[in-house]
Order: sequence, then structure tokens, then C-alpha cells
Amino acid sequence: MSHGAAHHAPPMKMGLPISNGKLGLWLFLGTEIMFFTALVGTYIVLYFGSPGWPTNPDVTHIKVWAGALNTFVLLTSSYFVVVAHESMAANNYRKAWSYIALTLFCATLFLGIKGVEYYGKFQHGILPGRIPETDLSAVRMLRSDWEKRLESELNRIIPGTDPLQVKQTQLVTELGETEDAARKSELQNWLDFNLAFVKYRDEVGANRVTLPMAQAQLEAMKNSGTFQINGVERSGVLIDSKTRQSLASHGEESVSHFLEIPELTSSQSALRIGESGWEIIDTKQIAERNYQFRSLIEGLSVRHPILYGNLFASTYFLMTGFHAIHVVVGMILFAIILIQGPWLNEKWGNFVENSGLYWHFVDLVWIFLFPLLYILPGKI
Repeated sequence: MSHGAAHHAPPMKMGLPISNGKLGLWLFLGTEIMFFTALVGTYIVLYFGSPGWPTNPDVTHIKVWAGALNTFVLLTSSYFVVVAHESMAANNYRKAWSYIALTLFCATLFLGIKGVEYYGKFQHGILPGRIPETDLSAVRMLRSDWEKRLESELNRIIPGTDPLQVKQTQLVTELGETEDAARKSELQNWLDFNLAFVKYRDEVGANRVTLPMAQAQLEAMKNSGTFQINGVERSGVLIDSKTRQSLASHGEESVSHFLEIPELTSSQSALRIGESGWEIIDTKQIAERNYQFRSLIEGLSVRHPILYGNLFASTYFLMTGFHAIHVVVGMILFAIILIQGPWLNEKWGNFVENSGLYWHFVDLVWIFLFPLLYILPGKI
């Protein structure tokens, strides 16, 4: 009898009282927690160990409102995924599908807002390795950008695979032979642009260029050209009142002082010919403006130095970028669920639950990143 009882005893079940899938996910999340802890710890050490760490949002182009909006979006998505899980437990699969779709929409919105933030960083050159940290590096970076622009324009004007030196010789030869006025002007503009670069390069090599000097030269080239004033064609640098105000409003008053641009009323402009002083003229007298280097110089700028800027950009993109990758993984999980459509049933309960658990982890990481990157800098 004891033998029969032993024969019918239920088999022992070893391990934790959770499914293998959930156990595997918890182990995976444990490694992810250690990974992000290392990133956060590194950021904190760099922040406190780097006196002068950039904290001004106008300098770093950190958009606090965008980070706050993304926090709200992720918290909302966490609520949606909880409702989806509860709906699966209640066998209301249509409702679960709808809330998973809303969660996926929130994830897409999060990445869209983050994309807007990234675009702003790219637009202002807040990128690892592309931020000058001293005045000298800013001056040298303009030299490098200027040279790349020259090469790009030369390849556009003289197509082909010949070396740049050969193309430059071809350009000079064509300039002496062509009778096309527009082509001649294009070739001559490149030569003048190259001549200004050679002078700037030599001055930088001799360490005779300061940051205000570089800014002033670029601004002068941007506004140089040929102008019809009172029926007379005059060549020089023309600064109108709006440009004068723009220089002051962007904190570049030193450039205005370096160029010695006079104060202008809304109806006045200033013209400088060669190295002579500025002549104040009535803006209404200017009938035609032909700026020589506008098309060539477009996009060139003197980057403002940011101390520890490259470290800041590296940590920002590393932390938010890895988090964004985790968001994409979560979106893939939700897309797999949505693909089931009307075939979503109780068999997908564990998958929905585990996907929601992963998504809560993604939200939790952002709860740490948001104050660390957006709010606390400058306040601790």
C-alpha cells in the first residue's frame, strides 16, 4: 500500500515558481541594470571631476521641455502597457491589442522628440570630437572646415578624378580662356576664396589669429561684394542695421568692435572699401546687392569653445543613444504582438507580460537619465 502511495505521488518541481521566460528576462534585465549603472556612474565621476562642465542649456542646446515631454510620454506608455496586460488576463484581446498599439505610438513619439533634440545638436555642432574646447582649437577648426569647403567646391566646379592640384591648374587655365561671364565669375570667386584661405591658414600657422579676428574675417567675407549705390557700382563690405544688431544679440559684440562697425539706425548701412573706414549710407540708396562669397561661405562658422564639450557630447549621446536602442527593441516586441491581430489569444499572455516588464525597465532608466542630464547639471 505504501508502495502504491509512493507510485502515485506527484513529481517534485524544482526551481523558482515562475516561467522560464520570465526568469530569463529578469536575468537579462539584471545585466542591463549593471550596464546602465556603469554609464550613470561614469557620467557622475566625469561631471564632478571636471570643473567647468558645460551646464548652460543655451550652450549645450539641451531642451529641458523636450526631456520633460518625453518623460510624460513614457509614463503614459507604461500605463497603457499595464492596461494591455490586465486585458489579456481578462481575455479581452481586442482591448489588449489597442493598448499595445497606443504603447507603440508613444514609443514612436518618444523617438520623434528625441530625433528633434538630436537634430538640434547636429545643427549646432554639438558632436563628440567636433567641439572646440579652447579659442585656439576653434580657430584651427575653422581652418579645417574652410579647407574642406574649398575642396568640395573645386570638385564641383571641375568634376573628375584628377588630384586637387591638377584641378586648380585647370581652373586657372579655363579662367583665362572662357568668355562666359557667369562661368568666369564662378571661377574667379573660387580663386579669391582660396586666396583668403591661404592668408588665413598662414596667419593661423603663425599663431597670429585670435577668436574675435577669425569671427570678424568670416563676417567680413560674408558681407563683401559689389553693390549699386546711387547708380554707382561700389565694391566692399556692406553691413546693414539688422546684421549689426544680430552680431550684438548673439553675444558677438567683440566682432563688431574688432571690425569697428559704427552704430546704425534702422534706415542706415555701413560700407567699408578695402582697409578704409566705414561710410554710413542710406539703405534706400542701395539698389542692388551682389555678395561674392555667400554661396561659398554658407554653413561655415566659428564654433564657440565649450570646455569639456566633447566629454559632455560623448556621455550624452552614449547614454541617450543606448536608451533609444532599448526603446527600438521594445517597439519590435510590441510590433510582434500587433502583427497577431485577430489571432491574439491567451497563448500570448506571457509574451505580453514579459514585453511589458521590459518596457517598464526602459521607462525606469529614463526616469534616472532625465534629471541627470536635463535638470541637475548646474544645480549640484
